[in-house]
Amino acid sequence: MTIADDELLFFATKLINHLDAILSGRTTYQLFQDFWPTAPENPELPESMLAFAQKINTIPKIVFSRTLSEVNWNNTRLVKRYMVEEVLRMKRQPGSDIGIFGSLNTATMLINQGLVDDFWLLVHPVILGKGERMFDGLHNKHNLKLADTQTFNSGVVVLHYQTVQNKIIKTQTR
Repeated sequence: MTIADDELLFFATKLINHLDAILSGRTTYQLFQDFWPTAPENPELPESMLAFAQKINTIPKIVFSRTLSEVNWNNTRLVKRYMVEEVLRMKRQPGSDIGIFGSLNTATMLINQGLVDDFWLLVHPVILGKGERMFDGLHNKHNLKLADTQTFNSGVVVLHYQTVQNKIIKTQTR
């Protein structure tokens, strides 16, 4: 399985440098929270990981979960209900972008509501054969326009798509 190398981590850091907040579900939050808060204290980590850790630890994070009772990572807030309303509220505020990390359920719900403007798909050179399908649960066709591509030495390909006006709810971007 492909491990995030320096090139990919610097790319991820560049991406999140343009975000005002990160949304995730319980699973991604717990995976990230187990490593990134203490990563800056590890002198053996490469510069790419330290740069990502610095940003991920300071950016506001919103975790959507009905099962978590609390979150304790710096700049993290737990939202148990009204996810769509929370994202609509955030999109009305001045700022740049909101990113979704790892949560297929969260992403699907927001895509169905027309609240996702850009897709950054990172395709790794690995075939798993089973697992959760990425766009299961979408209710409508969503037209996308390829905005950019990037290929890394590891074989990872980044596909950046932007949404094209859909027949579902379209909100103004922030």
